Amino acid sequence: MKHRYLPMTEQDQTEMLAAIGVNSIDELFSDIPESIRFKGDYQLKPHLSESSLLKEMTRMAGRNADLKTHSSFLGAGVYDHYIPTIVDHVISRSEFYTAYTPYQPEISQGELQAIFEFQTMICELTGMEVANSSMYDGGTALAEAAMLAAGQTRRKKVLVSRAVHPEAKDVLRTYARGQNIEIVEIPYHNGVTDMTELDELIDDEVAAVIVQYPNFFGSIEPLKEIEPIVHAHKAMFVVSSNPLALGALTPPGKFGADIVVGDAQPFGIPTAFGGPHCGFFAVTNKLMRKVPGRLVGQTVDEKGRRGFVLTLQAREQHIRRDKATSNICSNQALNALAASVAMTALGKQGVKEMALANIQKAHYAKQAFANASFELIFNGPAFNEFVIKLNHPIKDINQSLLAKGVIGGYDLGRDFPELTQHMLIAITELRTKTEIDEFVKEMGDYRA
Repeated sequence: MKHRYLPMTEQDQTEMLAAIGVNSIDELFSDIPESIRFKGDYQLKPHLSESSLLKEMTRMAGRNADLKTHSSFLGAGVYDHYIPTIVDHVISRSEFYTAYTPYQPEISQGELQAIFEFQTMICELTGMEVANSSMYDGGTALAEAAMLAAGQTRRKKVLVSRAVHPEAKDVLRTYARGQNIEIVEIPYHNGVTDMTELDELIDDEVAAVIVQYPNFFGSIEPLKEIEPIVHAHKAMFVVSSNPLALGALTPPGKFGADIVVGDAQPFGIPTAFGGPHCGFFAVTNKLMRKVPGRLVGQTVDEKGRRGFVLTLQAREQHIRRDKATSNICSNQALNALAASVAMTALGKQGVKEMALANIQKAHYAKQAFANASFELIFNGPAFNEFVIKLNHPIKDINQSLLAKGVIGGYDLGRDFPELTQHMLIAITELRTKTEIDEFVKEMGDYRA
C-alpha cells in the first residue's frame, strides 16, 4: 500500500453530491453570499512528498527546546520527574489505551481494578478514607472541593490562601460565579498563609478554607495551626497537595483535613505543554456520597470471586439532575493508570526516596544561591521550589538562559505584582549537581 491515508476520489465526491441533490461544490455553498467568499489563495507552501514532509517536520521539531535537550528549572505546578519506562509500556496496551467508561463490569475488570488501585494509593498518600477515580486536573478538583463544601455547609463564602496556585484560583472563581459564592483571598506572610489574617477573615459564614501543601512558592503550610481555626467555625478544611511531596511530608489527613485534592502529574505523567493531567479528590467517610465524579468499589461475584464495579456515581448523567453534586462528565483514567503504574514501580520506599531527593537537591540549590550572594525571599521549610530576587525582568533572563540550553524558572510577577523580578525555581530529583552549579553560575549577572 503506497499511502497510509487514501483521500476521497473524484468518483466519491460525485456520488456524495448526487446523493444530497447538488451538482457541484460551488452549488453546495451557494447560500453563502459571493461578497464574503474568500477568492484568493491560501499562503501555504507547495505540497511535498511524504518523505520530504517528514524531513521538514523533523527539522522544525528540532528547533524545540525540550527536557531531553535542556535542563529545566521550571515548575509552578508542572514538573520534570523521573518516569519509569514501564509506564508507557502498560498504558500503550490497547485494552487500556482505547478503553472508555467501564460501565459493564463483566468486560471491564482490568480497567476497574486499575482505577481501584489508583484510589487506594491516593488514600494512602493523603491519609484520607475515600478517593474518587480521578478528575480532569488539580484545578478542577480544587474548585469541586469548594463547591462540595458550600453545598454541605449551606454557606456562600470560601477563603483561599493567596499562596494557592493562581490558575487553580482562576478555575475556582469561574465555578464560584455560577453558584454565587464569594471568594476571599487570605494574604501570605513569609511565603505561607498569614495566620493573623486568617483569624480575622474567618467567620461562621465561611464554607471552607483552602490552602496548598506545599504551596505555590514551594513553602510548607502549617496545617497543624490552620486546622483548629477552620473547624472552630465549623468550616471545611480543604488542602491541595503535591502527591510526591506526601511521600516525605505528613499527609493532610493526619492534620484533620476534610478534603484533599491535587494533581497526579508528578507520577508518570509528562509535562506535555501543561496537560492533560489527572486530578485526584479524597475525603473522609462522612463525605463519601458527596464526592464528584465516580468511584470504583470492590465486591465479590456470585461465586465469591473478587471483582470491581462502578459505584456512588454522583453526577447528573447517572442520577436526577437536582440531586447531582457535580457536572464533571469524565475522568482521566489513562493518566490515572500512568500514575498508578509509576507509583507501583517506585514502591513506597521509592516514592519516599524520590521525595527526599527533591528536598535535598532544592536545599543544595538554595544554599548555592545564598553562597553566591543571591537574595532568597522566603526562609521557611520548602519542598522542591523556592524564590529568589533578581535585577532584570524574568522574561529577558529566561530568553538568555534558553540560548544557553537552560529552561529558567517561573516569572512570579505575572501573578503577583509585589514579586516583580522574582523567579520561582524548581529543583527535582532529575537535576544533577553539575546542572545546578552551572545554573547558579549563569544567573550570576542577574543577582539583585
